[in-house]
This record gives sequence, structure tokens and C-alpha cells, in this order.
Amino acid sequence: MAKNSIGLIELTSIASGFQCCDAMLKAADVDLVVSRSICSGKYMVLIRGDVAAVQASVSAGRSAGNFSVIDSFVIPNLHESVFPAIAGNSKVERMEALGIIESFSVAALIEGADAAVKAANVELIEIRLAMALGGKAFATFTGDVAAVQASVEAGAQVVGQKGMLVNKVVIPYPRPELLREMI
Repeated sequence: MAKNSIGLIELTSIASGFQCCDAMLKAADVDLVVSRSICSGKYMVLIRGDVAAVQASVSAGRSAGNFSVIDSFVIPNLHESVFPAIAGNSKVERMEALGIIESFSVAALIEGADAAVKAANVELIEIRLAMALGGKAFATFTGDVAAVQASVEAGAQVVGQKGMLVNKVVIPYPRPELLREMI
């Protein structure tokens, strides 16, 4: 089975994060991608597997995390560019336009980034998750101006539906020095 589904739980408590992670891993055959504390005293657990396993794992984690759960998701068919962007392994040579989506929530941002890259022909540059960001997260995209605008709108709509949108920006033809500063 393809392990192209992911699930994430974001919590207010570090102790509950460890408990949640254990419950998620015991509930189903999933791979642990990330389990760590993040800025402003939060914790995140990100897992990968087939859809049914990820759904069972997130359900068990939400129960274990109880009142500490801030947000969670299951994305059944994750766009293939999301994992390299989270890991910081995306390679972008030049930018035509730069799009940025900024969120108060790690979970909402990943959902928004996935929706954004599925909405238009753009390259996902980076997804930065809560470290040295006061618990916020952001994603950056590039492509032609119209594609980046469509992409940012689609992603921002997903983040905004959860009430987590901080800002969205499209910069047509940014200076090349900006790309060097981002990577």
C-alpha cells in the first residue's frame, strides 16, 4: 500500500504530546515523521502511512491528547512536494513570483500548503514549522504570477477556514537576493 497519507496533531502540552505520540504509534502501522516540542511550548506529532492507518492513528492520538489538542488533520493524498519542503530539501533556481502563506497553526499551514500546490502549477520552496517563529508557520511558493496568486488564494482559504491565517502575500518578480536570503 502507498504511504502517501499524513496525519498531524498539534498540542498545547509537551507531556500530552509524548502520550499522544505513543497512542498514535500503538494504534496503527504508521511511520513517525516528526515528534517534537515546538515554539511557544507546543508539541507536534506527524505520521505517515496508508489512509486507514493514518485515520486510526490520528483518532487514537486525539483521544489520548484530550483537552491539549489544538488542531489535527489527515491528508489522504499528500502532494509529493510537501515532504521535501518541510525538510528544507527543495531546490529552486529562480523565482518568477513569490507567494507566502503565514499561519498561527502548524496543522493549518500544512493543510494550506498541500491545497496550494494542488491548485496551480507552482513550486513549493519551503514549509517552516514553528521553530523560532513564536509557534507560527509559513510556506513559500514560486511560479508564474497568475499561478502563484491562485495557489496562495487556495492555500489561504484553507488556513482561513480554521481561523488561523496571519497573512498572505504575492510578490511579482522579486529581486534575486531575496531567494538567497530564504534558502
